[in-house]
Amino acid sequence: MANAVLAFKDFNVVKGIWGSPWVGMKHFDSFFENPIFWTLLRNTLLLSLFLLLAGFPIPILLALMLNEVRSARFKKFVQLVTFAPYFISTVVMVSIIMLFLAPRLGFANVALQHFGFEPINFLGEPGMFRSIYVISDIWQTAGYAAVIYLAALAGIDPTLYEAAKVDGASRLQKIIHVDLPGILPTITIILILNVGNVMSLGFEKIYLLQNSLNLPTSEVIATYVYSIGLLNANYSFATAVGLFNSVINLILLVTVNSLAKRISNTSIW
Repeated sequence: MANAVLAFKDFNVVKGIWGSPWVGMKHFDSFFENPIFWTLLRNTLLLSLFLLLAGFPIPILLALMLNEVRSARFKKFVQLVTFAPYFISTVVMVSIIMLFLAPRLGFANVALQHFGFEPINFLGEPGMFRSIYVISDIWQTAGYAAVIYLAALAGIDPTLYEAAKVDGASRLQKIIHVDLPGILPTITIILILNVGNVMSLGFEKIYLLQNSLNLPTSEVIATYVYSIGLLNANYSFATAVGLFNSVINLILLVTVNSLAKRISNTSIW
């Protein structure tokens, strides 16, 4: 953490981090005054919020549905199918996406041509990048995230279900009045943590899916830092942008945590 001071210095390899000259807010000013700054910020926030809004409720719904399954064999099968993609490496996942969405021989375009539609260059369309990223991320992580909620559901007092049954509650009413309130603290904590990582998108997947055609929507702060800061050996600039990201995440985390504490009395601290 102490080496984050590099963001306020002009790094010199010979002099080292602490021996390099101070430049104050020079690198921050360079980043903020860059014409691409607002594009990067917009792309990062939109992609993160899209992922949060679309991806956050799905593991909860999956866990609630699995909790209602009575067949243990079918339940284990569904868990295996939804959990397995989490263990696929990012490089392999991106390869699968590229093969699936290939312009000529990809399964998606073969299916479109079968129904009489023209093939689409999915990864070449800037407007489709966010949808591709979010859908693939949900497919890869929903099963893993659902395990946390299944564990929370397993900890609900069984007498609550018995009381609901005596009162004549249907399955849907049990979910609304027993399951959801029972896992609400877990939902709140995970939501706080997710909001605290809004600016920290997975660099590897975005960078591998990126190309010159979809760059207007796929260029985010993390990929910009890599291409400008690290490939050009401008380590001070890269550190400054990374520190800016961390500060924004910290502000969001503290704000959402305070709101959650006021509304539901559930918080990280």
